[in-house]
Amino acid sequence: MTPPLDLPDKAAIKKFIDEQSGPVGRREIARAFGIKGADRTELRGILKELADEGVIGRGSGRGGKRYTESGALPPVAVLRISSVDDDARLQAEPMATDQNEGVTFPPIVVQSDKRGNAALGVGDRVLARLTKKGKGYEASVIRVLPKGPDRVIGVYAEIPGQGARIRPTDRRHKSDYAVDKDQNGGAKRGDLVVADVLIGRRHGLREARVVEVLGDMEDRRAISLIAIHANDIPDVFPDDAVAEAEAAQPVPLGGREDLRHLPLITVDGADARDFDDAIWAAPDDDPKNKGGWQVIVAIADVSHYVTHDSALDREARKRGNSVYFPDRVVPMLPEALSNNLCSLRPDEDRPVLAVTMRLDAKGRRLEHKFHRAMIRSAARVVYEDLQAAQDGEPNEQTAEIVEGVIAPLYGAWGALMQAREARGPLDLDLPEMKISLGDDGRIADVRPRQRLDAHRVIEEFMIEANVAAAETLEGQKMPCVYRVHDVPDREKLLGLRDFLSSLNLSITLGERPRPELFNRILAKAKGTDHWEAVNQSILRSQSQARYDPDNIGHFGLARPRYAHFTSPIRRYSDLLVHRALIRGGGFGDDGLRDEEADRLAATCEHISSTERRAMVAERDANDRYMAAFMAEHTGAEFEARVNGVTRAGLFLTLVETGADGLLPMRYLHDDYYQVDEAQKALIGERSGTRYRLGDSFTVRLVEVNTLTGGLIFELPTETAATTEGARGRPRIGAPRKDRPKRGGAGKHSKRKGRRRS
Repeated sequence: MTPPLDLPDKAAIKKFIDEQSGPVGRREIARAFGIKGADRTELRGILKELADEGVIGRGSGRGGKRYTESGALPPVAVLRISSVDDDARLQAEPMATDQNEGVTFPPIVVQSDKRGNAALGVGDRVLARLTKKGKGYEASVIRVLPKGPDRVIGVYAEIPGQGARIRPTDRRHKSDYAVDKDQNGGAKRGDLVVADVLIGRRHGLREARVVEVLGDMEDRRAISLIAIHANDIPDVFPDDAVAEAEAAQPVPLGGREDLRHLPLITVDGADARDFDDAIWAAPDDDPKNKGGWQVIVAIADVSHYVTHDSALDREARKRGNSVYFPDRVVPMLPEALSNNLCSLRPDEDRPVLAVTMRLDAKGRRLEHKFHRAMIRSAARVVYEDLQAAQDGEPNEQTAEIVEGVIAPLYGAWGALMQAREARGPLDLDLPEMKISLGDDGRIADVRPRQRLDAHRVIEEFMIEANVAAAETLEGQKMPCVYRVHDVPDREKLLGLRDFLSSLNLSITLGERPRPELFNRILAKAKGTDHWEAVNQSILRSQSQARYDPDNIGHFGLARPRYAHFTSPIRRYSDLLVHRALIRGGGFGDDGLRDEEADRLAATCEHISSTERRAMVAERDANDRYMAAFMAEHTGAEFEARVNGVTRAGLFLTLVETGADGLLPMRYLHDDYYQVDEAQKALIGERSGTRYRLGDSFTVRLVEVNTLTGGLIFELPTETAATTEGARGRPRIGAPRKDRPKRGGAGKHSKRKGRRRS
């Protein structure tokens, strides 16, 4: 249709609609252009054509149809928090509906306010008022809506006579989702898929639309993909970030301090690929510091390659940290940097930001100095080989460096340990299980991760360098990303006191607790049946460490100031600390910028959340790998330890593998059990049978859900017995002369926990 000469053309009408703050009716459009009489009929036709072409949007309201710019949103809408941008602002998108399928909407930024929006995270739903801002919208939260799935990850299935289904991998989803054939995204039976949950269907199964096919669920590599996508972890680098990484070049010596003559070495696990720290130690040659040590900790100079507001920097900040799974790593930086130019590989020149420290004979740091330098790692040593060399069994690689390199490292560590003991940091003993995969992607081995002195050597060197970084920045009055750990919450301490009292252990709570208070309790519990329970309870009473521009100290390490400096390849916090040190020390023009310093609080909040996200994802993946491993042992019996007591039942950890599962309350059918919060126990009303945190006993695996990672246990029937005066099980956890000791020493030990087939 060609409009009459006295009517505006389509471009003018579209421009007018786009400039309005909200939907506009035909009468308002006519009034704005002075259109009267029969010409209004022509205007209606023009508007219909524009809407049919998708140039403008249309809806309804008072007075009939109303028009908006294409993709425009209503004044009030239900939104899903979709991501966090580089300025730590929440980004949102409209909830998926049948009507907006395929529509691309402009960006929506959620306003921060005093309602506590900082607690919102990716996946949360809000009802918000939308205001047009430039090419996008600002959303003001009216209220946070109850959590409901708007995106689901699951296995695509086709059921004869019922159609296609998605079976969710998240155990919080209580039912399957229906999928129309034209919305299956090309998925095949058994594929792991990501789908949007559609709004609109009220009866029967909710509907979903497949948006991505991740692969075959039978492929064990799909397990980590579930964790990656369920937790919105970015795992594909943008093209511009990859291009920057691949264009990076080796760094010349220039004005850097040349440390290539010193035999610094890297010490890592056998499966490590990025080596971001190298160390060196030697006796101090200053006669005034008899028995003292010189120590150098050299860290990869990532800040040289990842500069402020570059594509690499924006992506690193978005990711916050690397995420580690049994079968893969989702790195913070592309491989061209993380495994190559930033990795301190042996016999290759590498730029570093290093700290040289002088320690006295008791491990107290006398002075330190940061400098940009160049090193050439003398060797890449794994923990086990370092320890064997120190213990007098060097291999071909370490034999040449035992006296000149390894012995001084252990000597300086011995001094640092004296300072550590004097300081008295929290000394929890929490074994960690390591999952090893075979070539087929299945679990080949599960065993406790070794804790050697070699690990402690590196740990103490890194802690001392981190403290030196925080002290330096504080002394220079430079902004700093502190790693803070607050004192335990008073309410948690009162709960801990009640639980310890049930074990005949007392704790005196002063106004401000100190780590040695907990260490004394741990010392009393060592060697007893409730050793693990005490460790767990003390851990749960602690605050969570986080990043913050305001220093409150690190309670667990008993340090008044602390920062992360030693892992800039895998943590954004460390990269910011490097930039601050570069600026404070005048080491170059790639130091911390004012705009970075201005938004440091938001950045700290963001990277604290990405750290928590990584922890959840890693735990989820481990649970599913373990479930796949345990599926082959359904019906077998294992030694288990209670790690949680709830109204749902007993949460258990298997002693041999570390697998976690639930013994549901419905399987404790011999009595009615109540939760005793103070004792952290389930107690039978009639029999007095007690199941307490830390108790060990034999359980049978009865159900494995490999999709969600869930394990269900029951008590074997042969353990049922009659207690004095009541039907039920022996009072596990209660003092009984004839009850065998728990743990590895008595009859009720690992021998009974191994699989019975």
